[in-house]
Amino acid sequence: MNENEILALLKKYQEGTLSTEDKDKLDAWYLHKASNSNLQLNEYELEDSYEYLKAKLPFEQETKVIRIWPRVAAAASIALLLGTGIFYFTKPKLETIQVVEKTPDIAPGGNRGILTLSNGKQIVLADISAKDTIAKEGEEVTIKMGANGVITYVINPNAAASNEDANSFNTLSTPTGGQYNIVLADGTKVYLNAVSSIKYPTQFNGDQRVVELDGEAYFEVAKNKNKPFIVKSGDQDIEVLGTHFNVHAYTNESVIKTTLLEGSVAVSYKNQKEVLKPGQQSNVSEKFNKIGIKQVDTEAAIAWKNGRFKFDNADLKTVMRQLERWYGIKAEYRGDVSDVRFNGGTFMNKNLSEVLKVLELSNIKFKVEGKTIIVYP
Repeated sequence: MNENEILALLKKYQEGTLSTEDKDKLDAWYLHKASNSNLQLNEYELEDSYEYLKAKLPFEQETKVIRIWPRVAAAASIALLLGTGIFYFTKPKLETIQVVEKTPDIAPGGNRGILTLSNGKQIVLADISAKDTIAKEGEEVTIKMGANGVITYVINPNAAASNEDANSFNTLSTPTGGQYNIVLADGTKVYLNAVSSIKYPTQFNGDQRVVELDGEAYFEVAKNKNKPFIVKSGDQDIEVLGTHFNVHAYTNESVIKTTLLEGSVAVSYKNQKEVLKPGQQSNVSEKFNKIGIKQVDTEAAIAWKNGRFKFDNADLKTVMRQLERWYGIKAEYRGDVSDVRFNGGTFMNKNLSEVLKVLELSNIKFKVEGKTIIVYP
């Protein structure tokens, strides 16, 4: 049946002149549409949509509307109503109700960062097209952006050193949903995760290379046996000569995790010091009496750097904090989720709804309300 025929049948229904034969035709059309609808909503979205539609219908018509298709489940009804824009009628004339469909999906983050120079000037890196020089720090240091968007620091060997330039510091920070890569003046590569910042000198003078990290970063430290590289995160110091490792040190996480992929690092926390071997991860926290060391899946620790979410027996709230930082959302919990754990993962370039579908395989339900995700056990 075409749209005009359907409208004619619905009008007959409103007028009370719908025959048994016509009612069977309307039933058949409806069931066909419901079975072929590709719109899938979870039970919370169905409930909300059903209540919304009821509120839009006049009281005296509501019973009739529900009774016309008694054999169809509520879920199929709502799926069809949202998917096809079904028509309802109110006296004295035909009226179309516009139903707002599902909330627009939430897109993933991307390559975004803010560079703060020593004079306080901020450069929004996402707004800059690939170019050669983006800034200078005195006569000695040129800051460049390559075609791949990576920031690099180039030292001018012919410039005369000055005390002012030697003490210049820059800060690279990332917002919610942002990541950025940088090559420091010594050749060390730093991959900065979302909602993170690293403060570093524009050139490394003296007998140490010291940087300060808040958040998460993966380091590929340029080797220099005469000048150790030190990463400070809160009360923890990491000392290396040249190696690859990941530091997870967000202020809203209770544990600072350092994961070693190759070489060796010395982790110092308060009055303790431990040396890690490849494949090991250290854990430090105010609630621990000593530095904890364990073997871990290093791929899970650096999955974010490779564009993936990878969960290795991760608890639900830890997983949701990752999504909060990447998608700019806020998670709210309705019920006890303390015993829910996740293994596996997915790609970070997917929309939020696709990631939530993966998590729902562990019998967790989600309801999206704008930028708030309601989590149900």
